[in-house]
Parts: sequence; structure tokens; C-alpha cells
Amino acid sequence: MPKQSPIPEELDKPFWDACNEGRLVIQNCKACDRLQHPPKEACSKCGSGGNLEWREVSGRGKVYGYGVMYDSPVVSLAVDQPFNVAVIQLEEDPGINMLSHLPGTPVDKVPVGANVQVEFETTPATGQKVPEWRVVG
Repeated sequence: MPKQSPIPEELDKPFWDACNEGRLVIQNCKACDRLQHPPKEACSKCGSGGNLEWREVSGRGKVYGYGVMYDSPVVSLAVDQPFNVAVIQLEEDPGINMLSHLPGTPVDKVPVGANVQVEFETTPATGQKVPEWRVVG
């Protein structure tokens, strides 16, 4: 379902490059061992800028909550309305939340608390792969 193609910038390019390889990576601070997303120039906890690295994570998580988009101002998403917008908590750090349309899950039938696994969908405009989550189990 993804219609929008992100344009990687210097700061988030490693994230998007990993997506194109079918891997999910999250920025990690080696100084305080803290994951953070979205990526930033410095650690949100300790302020260190020179100790950031990219850590591959499992791509597993849980559905924290969701909403249904009935009227998106984004023209390219209008044909798919209504659609789910779910908040996904990563297994490695429940404080890291990502959004997903939950491919394969009917509109407004989102099982809150369900286990999910990342998959990567290719966007039509640029071919950039983006993470989406599918309910498993």
C-alpha cells in the first residue's frame, strides 16, 4: 500500500539503505546503550554525537494502537481510503514506535496487542523500500 516514497537525507540514509537490503536498523548510542528513532544528530538521552551507530533489530513487535484514515490530504493515498494506521512498538525497545498500514489486516479490525513482523514494500515513485508490519501468529 505505500504510495509515498521517502527521499533519504544524509542523517537517515543508512536506515533507508538497510530497508532496501531487507534489514531493519535503528540508531544506537554506544555511550549509554540507548536505541532511538527517528535518527538524530546526537543521543536524546546523553547528548553524545560521536557514539552513534546503526544496530540491526529483529523486526518483531506488537500493535500498540491504531486509527483509521478516512480522509487523507495526501492525494496518492486517497484511492486506498479508508486504511489502517497502526502504532508498532519494537520488541527491542517498546519506547520506539513506528507506523504501519498493517498489510493483510482489514480496515478497523486491528488486533491491539498482536505480534507483528516487519516486511518491506517497494514504493512506486522511486523504488525505495519502506518497513510495514504484518500480524503474525
